[in-house]
Amino acid sequence: MREFSLPALYEVPSDGNLTDLIRRNAAQHPDTAVMGRKVDGRWLDVTATEFLAEVRSAAKGLIAAGIQPGDRVALISRTRYEWVLIDFAIWSAGAITVPVYETSSPEQIQWILGDSGATAVIVESPAHSAAVAGLRDRLPDLREVWEIEQGALAALNAAGADVTDAEVDERSSLANADDPATIVYTSGTTGRPKGCVLTHRNFFAECGNVVERLSPLFRTGECSVLLFLPAAHVFGRLVEVASVLAPIRLGCVPDIKNLTDELASFKPTLILGVPRVFEKVYNSARAKAQADGKGKIFDAAAETAIAYSRALDAPGGPSFGLKLKHKIFSKLVYSKLHTVLGGRGEYAISGGAPLGERLGHFFRGIGFTVLEGYGLTESCAATAFNPWDRTKIGTVGQPLPGSVVRIADDGEVLLHGEHIFQGYWNNETATAEALTDGWFHTGDVGTLDEDGYLAITGRKKELIVTAGGKNVAPAVIEDRIRAHALVAECMVVGDARPFVAALVTIDEEFLGRWAAENGKPAGVTAAELREDADLIAAVQKAVDDGNAAVSKAESVRKFRILASQFTEESGHITPSLKLKRNVVAKDFADEIEALYRG
Repeated sequence: MREFSLPALYEVPSDGNLTDLIRRNAAQHPDTAVMGRKVDGRWLDVTATEFLAEVRSAAKGLIAAGIQPGDRVALISRTRYEWVLIDFAIWSAGAITVPVYETSSPEQIQWILGDSGATAVIVESPAHSAAVAGLRDRLPDLREVWEIEQGALAALNAAGADVTDAEVDERSSLANADDPATIVYTSGTTGRPKGCVLTHRNFFAECGNVVERLSPLFRTGECSVLLFLPAAHVFGRLVEVASVLAPIRLGCVPDIKNLTDELASFKPTLILGVPRVFEKVYNSARAKAQADGKGKIFDAAAETAIAYSRALDAPGGPSFGLKLKHKIFSKLVYSKLHTVLGGRGEYAISGGAPLGERLGHFFRGIGFTVLEGYGLTESCAATAFNPWDRTKIGTVGQPLPGSVVRIADDGEVLLHGEHIFQGYWNNETATAEALTDGWFHTGDVGTLDEDGYLAITGRKKELIVTAGGKNVAPAVIEDRIRAHALVAECMVVGDARPFVAALVTIDEEFLGRWAAENGKPAGVTAAELREDADLIAAVQKAVDDGNAAVSKAESVRKFRILASQFTEESGHITPSLKLKRNVVAKDFADEIEALYRG
């Protein structure tokens, strides 16, 4: 199939904007908890009425400080309650939010604030304040800086004491659906980040149709979601706006270091994550079971869950014997995994990269279905996702209702719909390259099946062509290899080379456990073990598993273990965890050459 579309389930208000949602919630659900705010280790509810009052108060301060309609206001912070509050306050002042990753370097901050022409910035920490202070002489448009950890909200509340609710409501009503709501800068695997202009219409079309299509996951007063993805990323913004649009209770946590504890205390019914989160849940559970001497039981339970899930898609469904085994393992193993995930959820939504068929079946088999989706910043997050009632594991689902997915002659995925961005800020050339007659060219390669389910097979620019002329899409095998507990990242190489090879980094979190189980010294590092025969053999098993998913010509013949992980700080991955292939290829050119010597 070359093209597929679904009718819209949500009508975008032509004369409204996103601030209408918080006023509607206060009017229709005044006492309903729409936010969860963690104070002194405890989650406290914030009602729709309270949230509107806090947003208005912060917006008054912005207005009093001279923020004008259409001004760009930057926001540099981890994911936290104040992020959502300030985002809606900026919109309520008639301005445009420019999110900046809290891990951004001073050079990146300068580029985004300068390119967007930001007149004000709200930062989270003293470190952010110091970074901005060092750039002030290069940012002539920047007038105001507030810091969350130094009382930014209190300062705004005090400054706006003389601004009336009527003035805020007037400002809130200025923007219509086609005005910009935010400029989200792509994290940029190559070159400088480009600012994607996303309108209020884009968010309404995106979030309204997601909420309608997944309505059982967004029941007001019953459902909740814990946001631990970066709010600066468009996927995080989807969670934020969809939660307010539904509305359901939204909680925010700044990182995933203590994610298990946060899930246990917040108890969300819906989890949004990237594949690495779900891989870690599985690998941690398996490692704990092995440490407790129950590894064989866990592995048998995992195989049963996968078989059970696959049988759900087969004629006749699971056999009686499989149902019985599944029921036994539900009590012994699966219930414990549900507790790790918060105890109340049955669904998760995953994006950013392929989850992998085996892991998808495992989670559905334990009664926790991970709905895979696909999207880009330019498509305001999800442009396709699996419906809750008709999941096809191994695909990223059907198009967002009200949109169209088309497969071009060369296999590229093209998108059309109200959720597609207006263009790149101050970059007409890039806009013209990306948008043709209303169709957005994603750069991704994919296929549509007979039911309109999309599968992404790779990126046009990342296709490897071996010396023998074989086209290889690296994502398929990389994702399989990376699913191994020991593997942090994998990058397949082989362009114009005689065979496919790979660079592999070791997950530091699991290395210590593996080392202890295999008689290696305590505290040993990947750099010290990269030539160790046992570690090489363990990684070879991951490579063998990856090779099982592809043809012989596409399989990895050789690999090298690197001394350290790829990190955002090292410049090898983006804040949204995408690999900067060109940077890795340049920095590890000698390692790649070593793969092809002799």
